[in-house]
Amino acid sequence: MGFVDLFSAASMPVLKVLIVTALGSFLALDSVDIFGQSTMKQVNNIVFFVFTPSLVGSNLAKTITLESIISMWFMPVNILLTYIIGSALGWVLLIITRPPQHLKGLIIGACAAGNLGSLPLIIIPAVCKEKGSPFGDPDVCHEYGMAYASLSMAIGAIFLWTYVYNLVRVFSVNSQDSGNNVVVSVKVTGSMGNHLTKSLIPSSSSTLNMKGRWKVTPEMMKQHLGNLSRRLNLQAVFTPSTIGAIVGFMIGTITPIRRLLIGTTAPLRVIQDSASLVGDAAIPTMTLIMGGNLLRGLKGSSVSASLVIGIVVVRFIFLPIFGTLIIKGAIHFSLVHADPLYLFVLLLQFALPPAMNIGTITQLFGAGEAECSVIMMWAYGLASLSLTFWSMFFMWLVA
Repeated sequence: MGFVDLFSAASMPVLKVLIVTALGSFLALDSVDIFGQSTMKQVNNIVFFVFTPSLVGSNLAKTITLESIISMWFMPVNILLTYIIGSALGWVLLIITRPPQHLKGLIIGACAAGNLGSLPLIIIPAVCKEKGSPFGDPDVCHEYGMAYASLSMAIGAIFLWTYVYNLVRVFSVNSQDSGNNVVVSVKVTGSMGNHLTKSLIPSSSSTLNMKGRWKVTPEMMKQHLGNLSRRLNLQAVFTPSTIGAIVGFMIGTITPIRRLLIGTTAPLRVIQDSASLVGDAAIPTMTLIMGGNLLRGLKGSSVSASLVIGIVVVRFIFLPIFGTLIIKGAIHFSLVHADPLYLFVLLLQFALPPAMNIGTITQLFGAGEAECSVIMMWAYGLASLSLTFWSMFFMWLVA
């Protein structure tokens, strides 16, 4: 492939994303007021609970089989490596810049968690349609590319809501302050002493044995497991997109169910076709929402330029370099199959801007919302150049 073909195949998907993102920002302007905060929240709920799980589930169901799952075992490992390397580089950035305590979780999370959801779902199908694409037949490329992107989204959601969510929670000033206030109230406030002392006494789920030691009961174990579940936020891990992925895996890998739903002769194929129809609305809607969210970054905040530059350097320079070395090593040791599209997706996972859901997590804890908007604005603005370059390089590498 020539340079012009590679550049065209790499730049066109990014330009499409930019155009639709700009439309979302325009609709979210106060003077236009079509895509205001309340509207965006409602549309985001539809995308989160309806469009995305339909897209993920329908695409995985069509293309995933037990054999393909075994062949794609390296993808979870690859995503884990992006988190480990990104977190390590994020810690280095913390040492260099010395940010406020409440921003540390945001910074490490932005360095570790890439947008493994909406951007691959947008970029990969667009790359498949381009004339200079090195991935063969556009229809076959689209089918398998969407399966890879859907799997990437599902795995990324699990990592995001288990790791970044708890990371931001730990560094949240509000959570630490509330914990400190409880300790002070126990020591100082006499009027609350009886109530607080009573709460420190073990509940009826645990009893004393004859030697004066606490005896563990099933009720006590159930209570502790419930507390652990709330601390890890397991409900957030099983997001609708993750549930959609699980359903897609079940349909694709269980032969009797697959025969009922998948294929032109399947008796219940209308269910799969309906899910695909609903899921097709996810990509343009997510891009519009991304544009509306980025508009908030234009208002600015107190975040330092060194932090923004550091995150951009980590995500757009260091991580893609590490990713290239890792995938080349995986190919050398025969850890991945030599499918150019699959290799391209693995490489692309190292070059994506920070996950947009980090902004949602900062809103949950009230820690660094404005700073997150500025980081996202600059990261996604510069991603237009970075993704074009790295996509072109990755396509040349796997072609």
